[in-house]
Amino acid sequence: MIRKLISAAAAMAFGLTAAAQITVHTGTEVGPIKLMHAGNNGPVIAGDDQTHGNSIWYKMAEIPYARTHDGSFYSHYGSGNALDIDKIFPDFDSNAKKPSSYDFVNTDWIFEAMLSCGTKPFFRMGQKIEHDPIKYGIYPPKNFKKWAQICEHIIMHYNYGWADGHEMGIEYWEIWNEADLDLDTWNTDPKCWGGTKEQFFEFYEVVAKYLKARFPELKIGGPALAWRVDWAEEFLAYMSAHQVPIDFFSWHSYSTSPEYMAEMAESIHGLLVKYGYGEAESILDEWNYVKGWGDEFDYTLNVFPTEKGAAFNAAVIQRCQDAPVDMLMYYDMAPESLFNGVWDLRTWKPTPAYYPFYAWSRLVRYGTQVKSECPEKDVCVTAAKDASGRLRIMVSRYNSSDNVTAPKKYTVTFDSDFIQAYGHLTDPFRTYSEIPLEIKDRSVTIALEPNSFILIDLK
Repeated sequence: MIRKLISAAAAMAFGLTAAAQITVHTGTEVGPIKLMHAGNNGPVIAGDDQTHGNSIWYKMAEIPYARTHDGSFYSHYGSGNALDIDKIFPDFDSNAKKPSSYDFVNTDWIFEAMLSCGTKPFFRMGQKIEHDPIKYGIYPPKNFKKWAQICEHIIMHYNYGWADGHEMGIEYWEIWNEADLDLDTWNTDPKCWGGTKEQFFEFYEVVAKYLKARFPELKIGGPALAWRVDWAEEFLAYMSAHQVPIDFFSWHSYSTSPEYMAEMAESIHGLLVKYGYGEAESILDEWNYVKGWGDEFDYTLNVFPTEKGAAFNAAVIQRCQDAPVDMLMYYDMAPESLFNGVWDLRTWKPTPAYYPFYAWSRLVRYGTQVKSECPEKDVCVTAAKDASGRLRIMVSRYNSSDNVTAPKKYTVTFDSDFIQAYGHLTDPFRTYSEIPLEIKDRSVTIALEPNSFILIDLK
């Protein structure tokens, strides 16, 4: 109640009646709505009726891909005996050509759960991050070619039926994760790659060339860059000089600034063009809100599931829709993960932060982005139309500072005639709640609290 009174007083004090302008040009097509709502780790199906996990909500959001990184940490993804290469192929000295050398059972189960929700696996070939004093799977393999052959047979199992396998049609096969994270600590306290930079470059070259020659129809890429752009440039320069194929370049970003992530996309794209990989997909396959890794991390954890986390998620998705990046994958959609913001930690029901992904799937359904404009720096607008001319508009207002408290009014104007409008609003008082909207003079008026977003449907 106190918060509502403060909000009402702020509306009067700061002139809520003076509406800012949002304009949508329905006749100006921009391109496709991209898959900005993928994630790390898939649904959890618990119970025969599938009502005790999160699979129903996962399916409703139409999550297109689930990356497999770090899933082996959690009990509901095979209790640690799945997904990582050293779990699927536990004895490196065994015969890579024999089905008996592999343990596919739990990973099969995880992938079948993904596919039952319409989500495709995005296979990270490598190991989970290791924070403990003793490291197990993150050191350079004893034989790079044999490691590639192990991955070859894993691909054969999931896509081509080998070893009582499947035909899942998994497209994306990512080599390793965040080798640049250990550039300065690889021989003292590595977490992802316990070897030198030069060893990783050679390893990547051997694996990428082998797998691409064996499976030219699949997308082989990496390296799941942690953050070091200088390392990325050296990596790309080496791969270009050695004619290593790269179908997609994956990278990570954690920040409080959606604009920063879009700027990173520009930097990565520039490097790809510079070194001859301009046609490779750019995939931001780990991202989330992080204010700081030290004393501010507690604040970060508290933001993840809130309306502020929701507004941040919406803004990142929208900023990157307009940046040179092909897909986003939120980290993390595993319910047990410290970085999970989209599922309640106890019930596994959706939090406010889930709904930007759900809303984005509705834009993806419409398919075609049309031009939209707003002069307000803290507001993002994305509009999509379908073949029949129906329009959906997503508007988010994200504020990094907690000192922004005043609501604002916005007039959304469009250049086509519609007869019905309604919105679904997430803010400090509502979670994806339907609200009526009145069309007047080809426009609707909305009021947004700080850290809120709305999906508007026009028919």
